[in-house]
Amino acid sequence: MAANTSTSTVDWRTWQESWDRQQEWYMPDREERLRVMLDMVEAVVGTSPHILDLACGTGTITARLLARFPDATSTGVDLDPALLTIAEGTFAGDERVSFVTADLKDPDWPAGLPHDSYDAVLTATALHWLHSGPLAHLYGQVARLVRPGGVFMNADHMIDETTPRINAAERALRHARMDRARRDGALDWAEWWKTAAADPVLAEPTARRFEIYGEHADGDMPSAAWQARVLREKGFAEARPVWCSPSDTLLLALK
Repeated sequence: MAANTSTSTVDWRTWQESWDRQQEWYMPDREERLRVMLDMVEAVVGTSPHILDLACGTGTITARLLARFPDATSTGVDLDPALLTIAEGTFAGDERVSFVTADLKDPDWPAGLPHDSYDAVLTATALHWLHSGPLAHLYGQVARLVRPGGVFMNADHMIDETTPRINAAERALRHARMDRARRDGALDWAEWWKTAAADPVLAEPTARRFEIYGEHADGDMPSAAWQARVLREKGFAEARPVWCSPSDTLLLALK
């Protein structure tokens, strides 16, 4: 890991990869759902899209977008100072990428964006910390940011409360596999953040991150059916899942 207080000498790629491995401990099929997300970007808006990477974190979506579509451009928006530090370090000097610090719970957050509309708004494993009321409001704001014919996609945990036995069986198997991986040395969320807090460059933004969020904040994680309905109510013409695993869904809404 990085061990120098000069950000110019930090190995940001190593931090990116360590974040990916930590996230994959929770979601082994994470790369598959991101691949499908980019498939649908290409299918709907082509290979040179202008995207908003919503709650971008370390820039996971943006990195894969630019690797696949070199003519794409991305604006990442997030509030987490530690993850934004990694993202900004990773993409420093890349004119295709810009970042905005904003709180998605702030009703005026879109005012800080450099553009009024985007071909695609993409997000993954981020909006589950919002409760259903704020999430519905956010979807209305997103609908105004997506151009006509553009697309919004959310890849996240979406729990169907009508299938409790299926949910319990899936969760038990997933957590058993996670426990085995943890015993084999995989870093979980808490251990990854301990590593970041011990790094000279990330220690201060990590401390600020926990002042903002606390340990973790889980929202309602409403079902895909609820989310598709709300997206249509907020201005999208069509909305449905385009990929799912037993625990995660990639929901696409077309303006």
